[in-house]
Formats: sequence, structure tokens, C-alpha cells
Amino acid sequence: MPAPDVSPVLCLASASPRRRDLLASIGVAVEVCPVDIDETPRPGEPADAYVTRLAREKALAGARLSPLPVLGSDTAVVRDGEILGKPEGRSHAAAMLSSLSGRSHEVLTAVAVSGPAGLLETCVPTRVVMRVIDEDEIRAYWATGEPVDKAGGYAIQGLAAVFIARLEGSHSAVVGLPLFETASLLARQGVPIWNRAMS
Repeated sequence: MPAPDVSPVLCLASASPRRRDLLASIGVAVEVCPVDIDETPRPGEPADAYVTRLAREKALAGARLSPLPVLGSDTAVVRDGEILGKPEGRSHAAAMLSSLSGRSHEVLTAVAVSGPAGLLETCVPTRVVMRVIDEDEIRAYWATGEPVDKAGGYAIQGLAAVFIARLEGSHSAVVGLPLFETASLLARQGVPIWNRAMS
């Protein structure tokens, strides 16, 4: 991880501590520049188009705030084509987790990086299979406070890891940023990661 006094090489157009930590894990020091955009899905907009649009709009908004290359990202939990947002309360969270219990769903994470090479973007799908979660577990999970602000009502990097039977794709993308694909975009923008910064 980069030392605290390392100068930032990237602007992160997000207040997400998970994305900041994931970037730090590959040696990228960032300045955090949260942006405020309208995240309302457009009528009939497919989930992959939706997350890609938001990532792009975040990167472009961030580019107006910083001279550094800017990364924008967005993640959606999708069940049968429906985007599951953050729970509006306990009953909503319970309904979402019940609907994901014992079956698979998709997590889509889009990344856009604005920089010298223009605007580069990608969208990474990951299939997540949950084991059956009973009502007592769902109630206990809500009581931990973890699902309150999480899309789909769960955090794979937290206590909900015990609900995940298997995963096909990128674990880091489900957390919030697909590191393999992100590193490729950053390289094309001239942003060093740990192995380039040390060469």
C-alpha cells in the first residue's frame, strides 16, 4: 500500500472507502473528489448501460475538479434484469435478501477513466451464487447495521461473505472495483501501479 505522504496520481470521483482501499491495494495513491450526479435510471435503460453511464458521468464531472486522470465507477446488483438499490429499511432489505437466497444474481461494475488517452471505460459482470439464507439469519444480519447502505442489501467483503456459495468473475468488482480491468485502463492513461512505480 502507498505511504500516506505519497503524492496522488489519480483523482477518485467517489467517496467510497472501499474503492479507495482497493486502489491503495495496487499502489495507487488518490485524491478523493466526490461528485454529485443524478443516479436515476432512465426508462428502459439496461443495467449495464446504466452503470456504464454513471461511471462515465462521474469521471467527466471529476475531470472538471482535478488536473489528474480521474476514475469514476458504479456498481449494480441485478436480479432477473432488475437493479436492486440500497435498502429503504429493514423490511426492504429482508425482501431483497430473501429474493437472492438460494439462487444466483449478477453484479455489474463499470469503470471509466478520463485522462491523456481520452475517456476509457469497461463494464465487468460477475455471477454471484448465494446459499439459502433463513429468516433468522436475515434479521440478525440487518441488526449488524452492515446492509443499511449496500446495494442489494449485502456486503461481500463483510459479514455477508458467509452467504456466498460461489462466484464466477471478479471478487474485487463485487466489492466495488475490478482491479484487473482497472489496472489496464490506468496503464493506458499513464497512471502507475505498484509494479510500474517501482521500475
